[in-house]
Amino acid sequence: MSLWMAGAGIQGGQIIGTTDELGYKVVEQPVGYHDLHAAILHLLGLDYEQLTYFFNGRHRRLTDVHGELIPQIAG
Repeated sequence: MSLWMAGAGIQGGQIIGTTDELGYKVVEQPVGYHDLHAAILHLLGLDYEQLTYFFNGRHRRLTDVHGELIPQIAG
């Protein structure tokens, strides 16, 4: 995926991860959408591990159980 982000202290001009020459598979540092959500919540000043919502009788995290911070974005 490609993404453009600005503000919140993000350093510009970064490329995170690489793909094979055809762009078919991730070769280095795969980043999933749970990780991206965790990084955005962190940049907004929210604790992504503690932020929950109530759904179907359970408290669930916005990043599910998978989200990890992306070191280049979260600083």
